[in-house]
Amino acid sequence: MFTGIVIDVGIIKSIKKGKKEIEMTIYTEKIASLKEGMSISCAGICLTVVSYENYESGYLFNVYISNETLSKTTLASYEVGDQINLENSLALGDEMDGHIVQGHVDGVAEIIKIEPDGESSRFTFRVKSDLIRFIAPKGSVAMDGTSLTVNNVDGDKFDVNLIPYTLDHTTWKNNRKGDGVNIEVDILSRYVLNDKSKTKEVWHK
Repeated sequence: MFTGIVIDVGIIKSIKKGKKEIEMTIYTEKIASLKEGMSISCAGICLTVVSYENYESGYLFNVYISNETLSKTTLASYEVGDQINLENSLALGDEMDGHIVQGHVDGVAEIIKIEPDGESSRFTFRVKSDLIRFIAPKGSVAMDGTSLTVNNVDGDKFDVNLIPYTLDHTTWKNNRKGDGVNIEVDILSRYVLNDKSKTKEVWHK
């Protein structure tokens, strides 16, 4: 489990493509408590560290990405040298900032507009209709592993504000109109809507 608070912006050092999966090597300076089998959020996706080693002033760690993950996320579009948001998993007793994030990406949202809003930047996204029902004004959403608060929802579109600190300490400063980003809806909204649906089914019976 994660919180959507990005710990480090890693750099992709190598990508080895197999028949249906890829092995990715990522460099990090700030995540030092690496161990084999641990989970790391990479652009919002929960991946398992299969090996790691010291490198320069930080570490290199390797992850395998399955064909299913590649088909449902943006990881297939990453290239060597690209930056990627990283967060290590939440440990018992850690402070709970952000919101509960599982690292189970629901799909890809498209950036359709970026505009200044005071010192912040307002990003507008379009998502598939089956996901928008889980997104509510003032609710939480995880985008590329970043916990964000929803401003407004309009049809299949919604927008969020990113403050300068978030832009400076994540990969969001690199994003442009037309880019796709990984989205995970708030698990609480998913359960609430699911319970409501079950209640309606029982009522109609």
